[in-house]
Amino acid sequence: MGTLIGHVGPGFGFFVIGLWHLYNHLKLLAQKGPADYTSLAWFPAKLLRHLELYLIMGGCAASVAMELFIGPDRHQPFDPDGTIPSNHLHNFEHSSISLTFFVYAAFALALDKLPTRHGSGSPRPGPDQHDVLQFVGAMAFGQQLLLFHLHSADHMGVEGQYHWLLQLVVFVSLATTLLGIGAPRSFIVGFVRSLSILFQGVWFMVMGFALWTPGLIPKGCFMHEEEGHKVVRCNSDESLHRAKALVNIQFSWLLILFAVFAASFYVFMIRVYGGEYNYKTADYSPMSPLTTSDEEEEDVEAQKIGPKSAETQRFVHGNKAIDHMESLKHLNLLI
Repeated sequence: MGTLIGHVGPGFGFFVIGLWHLYNHLKLLAQKGPADYTSLAWFPAKLLRHLELYLIMGGCAASVAMELFIGPDRHQPFDPDGTIPSNHLHNFEHSSISLTFFVYAAFALALDKLPTRHGSGSPRPGPDQHDVLQFVGAMAFGQQLLLFHLHSADHMGVEGQYHWLLQLVVFVSLATTLLGIGAPRSFIVGFVRSLSILFQGVWFMVMGFALWTPGLIPKGCFMHEEEGHKVVRCNSDESLHRAKALVNIQFSWLLILFAVFAASFYVFMIRVYGGEYNYKTADYSPMSPLTTSDEEEEDVEAQKIGPKSAETQRFVHGNKAIDHMESLKHLNLLI
């Protein structure tokens, strides 16, 4: 990963998967409504059901090949004595992350091909299989968080600041994946998880261009080759603090853009795929008038006290009306 393409490539993969999940979560919510919404770990495509899983497996396999066989000068990551050299430790760390996501996608593919308990129809994973798959996905994000936290690369420089902020996003992906096990019907859990995966992709690409494009290196910093790969170093502590502050500003601005994008995309998808489900009247109704007539109040009271009591009240009111008519008749006779 220690190159521009090594960050932009995986970042684009996270971006595509995150956007695909976000689109499908919102489409599912718009068509089903909040009451019938159920989150999914992955989403089938129309032309090729397992396209998402194939893309994950293919991208992870390519990443492992780049890290361990194509990238190294000798096209293999070991020293002549069979040990792992220090300059290739980060290659094994990155490939371990890719391998974990490969296992997740392969496991999801295998689960989807298992027959249902009832045996008829096309195979679909049951709720228990969905929970197991979510747990495997959480393990993949946990592995990613652990290895980035204990990364063998620099933790103190500009690259370390990018990695530290990336860990916050990975933690959100991990937390929402774990929450999805216990709350599969929660839309906000799937929504935030999709956004976090999408944010990972964008942040990876920002890292790639910002750290390995000479024209984008912060003022007072420069590119320096260390242990076989280039890193950004700064001339002074002041330049380093300024560069880290710029990274924080980039993250903040990107977070604002994502908030605007998420809200706008939500409104767009609800309007396009809302269908018969009316979001304007589904959960909210106009407030009733502050004053009601006597008859309406009696109806409300009758509903509260039950049908038998309501009949009793009507009977009492009826008797009062009869007594009133009888008194009028006696009055007329006297006159």
